[in-house]
Order: sequence, then C-alpha cells, then structure tokens
Amino acid sequence: MRLSIVTSAVVAALVGFGSTIAIIIAAAQAVGADAAQTSSWVAALCLSMAATAGYLSVRYRMPVVTAWSTPGAALIAASAGISIHAAVGAFLLAGVLIVLAGFIRPFGRLIERIPTSIAAAMLAGVLLQFVVGVFQSAQGAPGLVLPLVGIFLVVRLFNPALAVLAVLFVGLVIAFGGGMARPVTSDLTLSTLTFIPPAWDVTALIGLGLPLFLVTMASQNLPGFAVLKASGYEPPSSPILAVTGLASIVTAFFGAHTSNLAAISAAICTGPDTHPDPKKRWMVGPFYTLSYLVFAAFSAALIGLIAALPPELIKTVAGLALMGAFMGALTSALSEVSQRFPAIVTLVVTASGLTLFGIGSAFWGLVAGLVTLGLDFLAHRAEK
Repeated sequence: MRLSIVTSAVVAALVGFGSTIAIIIAAAQAVGADAAQTSSWVAALCLSMAATAGYLSVRYRMPVVTAWSTPGAALIAASAGISIHAAVGAFLLAGVLIVLAGFIRPFGRLIERIPTSIAAAMLAGVLLQFVVGVFQSAQGAPGLVLPLVGIFLVVRLFNPALAVLAVLFVGLVIAFGGGMARPVTSDLTLSTLTFIPPAWDVTALIGLGLPLFLVTMASQNLPGFAVLKASGYEPPSSPILAVTGLASIVTAFFGAHTSNLAAISAAICTGPDTHPDPKKRWMVGPFYTLSYLVFAAFSAALIGLIAALPPELIKTVAGLALMGAFMGALTSALSEVSQRFPAIVTLVVTASGLTLFGIGSAFWGLVAGLVTLGLDFLAHRAEK
C-alpha cells in the first residue's frame, strides 16, 4: 500500500465528478427532471461508479475504473421534447444493449462494424454546440468566461486532467466572490433515490436510446479498454460490459443514464505513478468506491451549489470539459481519407438539430452518414 494509491483514486474521482457534473445537470434540465429527480440521477450514478469499480477491480485484480457516459449526457442535454419518463425508457434500452454486446458476440461484432469515422462524427456533431457555447457565453459575461478560458489553456500545459477542475474552482471563487452567484438553497442533508417509472416512447427509444448506446460504446467503453491494454492489462470485455450494463439497467429506474469504463480518469489510476507494481494498482478500486459513496451521499447539496452558479459559468465548465472529447472525435472522424465526406455529412446533420417524426438529429446523422458511405461504396464498385 502506498499513499499514491489513495491520491490517484481520489483525484480520478474528483476529475470525473467535478469536470462533468455540469453536463449531467444540463441533461436533467433538458428532459424536464425536477430537483428530486436530478439529485436521484446523480446519486444513482455515483452509487453505480462505487459498485462497479469496486467489484471489478477486486474481482479481476486490475484498476478497472468506471464512469458515467459524458458524451451520452451531452447527447441527452442536446435533446428536445423528451420527458424524464421517456428518457428512463431510453436509458433502459441502452443498458440492455450494452449487456447484449457483452453476452452475444455477433451483436457486439455488428456494432463494431459501424465505421469508427461515422460514430466519431456523430459524437463530434453532438459535442459541437457545447464547445461553441463557451464562446457564446463570453458575449454575455466576458469578465467571467475569458479568464477561465485562459486558466484552462495554461493549466492544461502542465496537467490536462486537472485543467477543468482548476476552471471550476476559480469559477466558484469569482462567482461567489463577485456576487454573480445566487444564494445556495440546499443543505448537507443526505441524498435520496427517487423511483421514476419508464415510458416506452418509440421516438425516444430510437432517437435517444440507440444513439446513447452507440456513443457510450464508441467513445467510452472502447477507449476504456484501450487504456487498460496500453498499461499492460488484459481486461475481460464480456464481464465488464455485463456488469456496467446491468448497473445501467438498475440505476435507470432512478433517473441515471449509462455507466461504462472510464478513459481519461482511468489513465490516472493505471500508470506507474499509482504504483510501480502493476499487480497492486487494483487497490485504487476500493478508494475510488469510497470517494463516490461520499459524492452519492451529498449529491443534493453539490447540485444545489452548481445550480446557484451563473449559467455562463456552467456552460463554460461543460464546454471546456468536452473540448478534449470533441478533439478526439473530430480527429477520428477525419482520419480515414476515403470516409471523410460521409463523416462530414454525419457531423453536419447531427449538429443541425434536425428532428423528423420526433426522432432527434443524432440518429439521422448516423443514418445520413451510413447512406452516404454506402453510395460511395457502390460508386467505387461501379467504376471498377
């Protein structure tokens, strides 16, 4: 046991929670969740992180760090016209599909056959509005937003993982010290879970549930496996997908969206800085669990603190937190020269906010990209 085991786990939990909680609140607001349902959403997610990371790390003796789907939360936040009950139905569908991807190999291989460029372009289209929102917010509050952007650019030169946390901390100081924040109405009472019955809305299932599953697999689980493999581990994919998928199903009834492998925060726990011996790094799991149990207990108070902040600060923190994910998605989308045009079609359709038959733009962007890719393939075959 080393102190670095504890600090790595706590820092990873703080980075995962603090840098993306604003996106979860935006997602909850988009589907009309009230204060109790939003608190339940966050508490259920934290309990899922605690349970899945603790179990998987101890069971497989490797630092399996889990997280909620940040791109998935951004997808939910970008949706419109979906109720919290219909969203829960979509969350359940995404959880079931994750379990199926783990247990039914042909199904998993079918998902893997979706070109990376198309999936990445869909994600980039979803994230674009959040990244652009940082500088749109600067018009209304330049004295708040622009210094935070500067802090982000400087801190990321030394420690990218802590850059968003630095922005959040300085933003809190500016907002409360400068009188920009509203009074905090919540107290330190323990959080509670609220059961939310699902509604089976076909448009929500197709327009939100399916894209949520795809972005979770493409932008969270696959990079999460890559991080573990890059550190010399051989993670058992089927059990990990089964555990996180089952956790997603259970917590969906309390408002939470999907749980999955972490990527960025996982990198904090999988390297030699955590422990020189790779066989002992699994011990971050129990401490990561304890950190998220604390977050779960006081999620209502933490949400109350975030809700008191000016909207420009929330948009800035969310947008800067997604900057790296946007960069990675855009790079993957354009990496394959032969698929660049279908990827661009996917991106622009997704970013347009197009809604047809009640189904959101993420689904139509995926469809448009696959159709364009298919037409390109047929044209090349005809030329031969």
